[in-house]
Amino acid sequence: MTHRVVVVGAGFGGLFAIKALRRADVEITLINGTAYHLFQPLLYQVATGILSEGEVAPPIREVLRRQDNVDVRLGWVQDIDVESKVVSVAGPGIDYTVPYDTLIVAAGASQSYFGNDGFADHAPGMKSIDDALELRARIFGAFEVADLHTDPETIERWMTFVVVGAGPTGTEMAGQIAELAHRTLRGQYKHIDSRKARILLVDAVGAVLNTFGDHLSAKAEIELGKLGVEVRTDTKVVAVDATGIEVESNGQRERIPAMTKVWAAGVSAPPLGGKLAAATGAKTDRAGRILVEPDTSLPGHPEIFVLGDMMNLAGEDGKPLPGVAQVAIQSGRHAADQIKRRLTGKETGQPFRYFDKGSLATISRFSAVASIGKVRLSGFPAWVVWVAVHLFYLVGFKNRVTAVLHWAVSFLGRGRSERVSTEQQAFARQAIRAYGDPFRRTDDRSTATGTADEQAR
Repeated sequence: MTHRVVVVGAGFGGLFAIKALRRADVEITLINGTAYHLFQPLLYQVATGILSEGEVAPPIREVLRRQDNVDVRLGWVQDIDVESKVVSVAGPGIDYTVPYDTLIVAAGASQSYFGNDGFADHAPGMKSIDDALELRARIFGAFEVADLHTDPETIERWMTFVVVGAGPTGTEMAGQIAELAHRTLRGQYKHIDSRKARILLVDAVGAVLNTFGDHLSAKAEIELGKLGVEVRTDTKVVAVDATGIEVESNGQRERIPAMTKVWAAGVSAPPLGGKLAAATGAKTDRAGRILVEPDTSLPGHPEIFVLGDMMNLAGEDGKPLPGVAQVAIQSGRHAADQIKRRLTGKETGQPFRYFDKGSLATISRFSAVASIGKVRLSGFPAWVVWVAVHLFYLVGFKNRVTAVLHWAVSFLGRGRSERVSTEQQAFARQAIRAYGDPFRRTDDRSTATGTADEQAR
């Protein structure tokens, strides 16, 4: 009987594990909550109109079309029976189970609001295509609505944008909103001056891009200042509502009226991590990540591997490995290698060794920061490295070509290729929550109708 491998999650970890098993004698079932692979590092460019969602989210079936040993299935894993080795999945309107011999869990990370989940209604995160399209609608819509008003306070509230979290995502987002306001949209409105938009970058830590080191952090803050971004470090968000945000700094609270808020602070493991830990007796950290063995398997369960953002594994410096794409990619390949060794009767259990290829973040067009080993780059040279690296990891030749074309439009010119947004994108989050699962409602309605028809007969 062919060895059955179930992979949960089509992010970098899951996808690279599957590709590494292309020639192995295994049957792979990939379970993912969407039909696409998401290149999350460029999600902010979808939100700010540079790239389309298709360029950062190619269909999984297209990516894996030449790999015959993969069965792609849509759904969300609800439970894992580690004794029977069965995964229970909720699909759109249908529940099903999938047996496994080896399980790879690489379900990524969720946005963390540090216990204030109600903030999500007013400050979307940056973890999904839905998030990015909602933010695109909110950002471009804010200028449209501001142009309709005559009251200065109302206009200012609509033209104030607050980004929470000064890591790479938040920094890139703040920089792109500033470029939109000061460069792309300049002169396109009759009643407002888009250059008067106020962009704030807020973080509870003491520095922008604090993991990049003091030198690059200072460079990034200077560049943001040149763009007109107000940077507020050592500032904690204490409340968020529809029309503003409250922050606290040095014991003083302040309310900032703002219609558009972006949450780019904090991540946590998805609920599946807690379920898997409970089923296997594994421990988790404060963010819900599972503490794994050196080979990324679970203690007492060598047949289960946990990868990428979901695992807590110490690097050579003794600190947990960061939740970045390279960790997911390399851990995915390592797990696949362990499976292949096990199938051929070779010794397994080799520890995962992470090779740090560095960190990158853009500030604006032609300006970025890069930390690669002992090398520190900033400005245009770092931006060139950023372009090259992101093109390399974009999945699909077509996506690379169109990304280059759209970057040319946005960075060499003033245009944005993807400014279209809809009312549904802006408000669907609340509508879906109120309406419930449409697939379940359809099933319930069909069942109820069938019962009534039978009674009538």
